[in-house]
Order: sequence, then C-alpha cells, then structure tokens
Amino acid sequence: MARYAHICIVVALLNLSLYSLAQENDIPSDVVARGEVQSCRGCSLNRLPDVKSFIYSDLPKYNGVEFHPIHGAVPHLVLFDLSDKEVERIDLTSLSRKECNELVRKWFTLKE
Repeated sequence: MARYAHICIVVALLNLSLYSLAQENDIPSDVVARGEVQSCRGCSLNRLPDVKSFIYSDLPKYNGVEFHPIHGAVPHLVLFDLSDKEVERIDLTSLSRKECNELVRKWFTLKE
C-alpha cells in the first residue's frame, strides 16, 4: 500500500512538472512592454550561427525589442513590463533562427 502511495505521488509530481513546462513562455502580450536580446557580440554567438543571424539580421525588423550587448553573456530574450520590471528571461542558445523569430513574434510585431 505504501509503495502504491509513493508511485501516485511521483506520477502527480511528474504531471505538475509537465504542466509547468507547457505553461512556459505563455506570458500575455499585454503584459510585455518591451524586450531585449542580451548577449555578447561575438564569443558565444560565434558558436551559435542561427542565433547570431537572428540577432544581427532579423531582430532589427521588430518593434519594441532590441539588441543589448553584454560582454561574455549567453543570448537571452528578456521581457519587461510597463514598470520596466523583468517578467521573463528566455535562453536562446538551443533555438534555431526560425524558432527565435517565432518566439519574438509572440510579443512583438514586424516594423512596416
């Protein structure tokens, strides 16, 4: 009986973890006022050609989000609310150029 209870607890915790992962990056667009991609200019980016192409070629085409170079930093999309408080920090290192664009389009529009 005790073993069954332990299994139920483990299953419940796994379900909770999966639910949390599913909710990740689901911040409503009306909460986000602006964004920054924070990264070094070269060192980390040279090992991430898709992310580097996204930052230098695609990011300038979006309203409300810009590149903020920080020496030695790995690339993150940082979202801020109206009071300039950080509401989310998303690691971009494992994303393709296409995935970076899809992510940014959740909160920001292309310039006309």
